[in-house]
Amino acid sequence: MIIVEHVSMLAPNGARYFLLGFKLIQTKGIKRYVIIPFIFNLILFAGAFGYLITQINPYIDLITASLPSWLSWLESAIAFFVWPFAVLSMLLLSAFLFSTLANWIAAPFNGLLAAKIEQHLTQRSPSDEGVSSLLKDIPRLFGREFTKLQYYLPRAAVFLLAFFFMPVIGQILWFLFSAWMMAIQYCDYPFDNHKVPFKKMRSDLLGRKTENFAFGATVMLFSMIPLVNFLVMPVAICGATAIWVDHHKQHNVS
Repeated sequence: MIIVEHVSMLAPNGARYFLLGFKLIQTKGIKRYVIIPFIFNLILFAGAFGYLITQINPYIDLITASLPSWLSWLESAIAFFVWPFAVLSMLLLSAFLFSTLANWIAAPFNGLLAAKIEQHLTQRSPSDEGVSSLLKDIPRLFGREFTKLQYYLPRAAVFLLAFFFMPVIGQILWFLFSAWMMAIQYCDYPFDNHKVPFKKMRSDLLGRKTENFAFGATVMLFSMIPLVNFLVMPVAICGATAIWVDHHKQHNVS
């Protein structure tokens, strides 16, 4: 039976997998594996967003100070329009950048959460070695995160240029790019638990790119919602693991 059938049919298939994650994090015996990713997200998002908010007024003051005196009447209008645009821009940037940092720090715990969810969904151990072995594999887990970073950085540099120099269009392009990277980031945990190479994982995701892109876009949208974004990491890991079990495990695990 397809796991995602238990979630509302109103959402696109990839989005339904993310929404399923909210149900999976409530599974008996799973909650203790959710708390650490939640704490990492809480600390990073709250601290980063709080700091960025304090930088908006100085940014607005810098813009208005550069206006000639005969345009001083524009000051209130600039503040009115710049504030929502600045907040949206910060949400778009922080949604992926800070979740990437959180995933680096929490990588071993994220892999363990994915393993426990897979065990719950399949009713058997996710690997021959057992879940406990994941905690002994920390160097390889961080190596995998570094591989993802190598894939991400050169592409992010291009889209960041668009973000800062192409108003509106740049923000849309950044959102689309980040949505794809969110799919890669979270779907990689169950793949990596089974030692599936990063290149093979990306190829598999591209084989179902519409579904996986919808999943990543939903992660991005929820990452931009204050307070809700604290739960996004564990929810996304659970949803991505359900995708793995439904569509990829049978092709990658003998």
